[in-house]
Amino acid sequence: MTTALMFLTLVVFGQPATATAPVAGLAEEVQFGPYEGRLRIDWRDARRYMGEEVIVVGRLIQSRQNQGGIVLYFDLPANRSLQIFIRKQSLSLFRDEPDSAYPGKWVEVRGLIDEYRGEPQVIVDSPERIRILAEEDAAAPTATTRPVRADGVVRIGSYNVMNLFDEYDDPYTADEGTRAKPRGEMRQLAGTIRKLDADVLALAEVENRGVLERFVYTWLADMGYEHVVLLEGNDGRGIDCAVLSRLPVGPVTSHRHLRFPLSTGGELRFRRDLLQVRIEPRDAPPFDVYVVHLKSKRGEAEGSAPIRQAEAAKIRSILDDRLRHHPDDRFVLCGDFNDTWDSEPLRTIRGEGDRMLRSFHDERPASEHVTFNREPYRSMIDFILCSPAMARRYVEKSYRVIHGEMERSGSDHNPLSADFKLR
Repeated sequence: MTTALMFLTLVVFGQPATATAPVAGLAEEVQFGPYEGRLRIDWRDARRYMGEEVIVVGRLIQSRQNQGGIVLYFDLPANRSLQIFIRKQSLSLFRDEPDSAYPGKWVEVRGLIDEYRGEPQVIVDSPERIRILAEEDAAAPTATTRPVRADGVVRIGSYNVMNLFDEYDDPYTADEGTRAKPRGEMRQLAGTIRKLDADVLALAEVENRGVLERFVYTWLADMGYEHVVLLEGNDGRGIDCAVLSRLPVGPVTSHRHLRFPLSTGGELRFRRDLLQVRIEPRDAPPFDVYVVHLKSKRGEAEGSAPIRQAEAAKIRSILDDRLRHHPDDRFVLCGDFNDTWDSEPLRTIRGEGDRMLRSFHDERPASEHVTFNREPYRSMIDFILCSPAMARRYVEKSYRVIHGEMERSGSDHNPLSADFKLR
């Protein structure tokens, strides 16, 4: 997210816009505090999170000075401990001497877990990245696991979260007209996701993996979404498809580079992507989740129809090729199709005969067939479609839509889900 107008200040690449005059598009409040939206871990688990920025919690017991700066330890001997390193040139920023201020104290340290001589290390370059805690405030680390349903049942959900954008400028996308998602909307969004309680959740309209991870760790930390998948797609504004999963994730495939013909002439690529994520349950065969976000009808509806139809034809071609060679493959295709069940793109994608994709939304009354909740266009344009093998695993009467309004749910779409018995 960023600014459409800027009066006194230029945006520095990758930094929040700042100005002394009004700046259009800025969030009304800070999206995340400096210690929000990061995974909290016990220092003993540092090796599991190499290469990730996290918040490490623990009690420091000793310090040591060397030529480069000061090293703080959570345990001895040193080769058993995560090391906190404060470079010599950064020491002047600290009001109190770090080698005497921190040992014996409970702390939380925010930083990237790197490696030094085979041991995990966090480099702290400012006092804002390490703070002393009262022992009673040394909260348990973020919960990252959650039991999946009994008897091999997995709930798959789909949700267009409506512009989950951060407050930073991406200089490579046209995000100037899109505001950062306000905290209130993120809180509402999280509440809706909790109601859905999906084990695997396909998402549309997420700006980047960073904002998605911070959203999950701030608002859904106890929901078990250990796996966050997002690959950059083709959208000019920067909205992408993504997946949250409690189950282990295997290979991930993007189809963003494929080119295919347009009926009106020329060729095109998916306007966003066709994201393919392999889910690998520990006690059941793997299955794939394809996530789609077809071209919208916003603006010129007639002009967008050939694009949606071309995307639909390419998706069907990809799935036909797979089912022709592997008819028993388990997969779902879900997301925002930006068209209704009886439209040409949906008929194309569903197919026919023994390779037809199934949806079970017709189990619900017609009055519940609403996933786009904005008046006067209330309609069902989001679906979960199943391969023949996956359809045989569908749990009867489990298809549902969580109904809401944009003002109360944080999105102009309603999420949907379906349960599958995988073993």
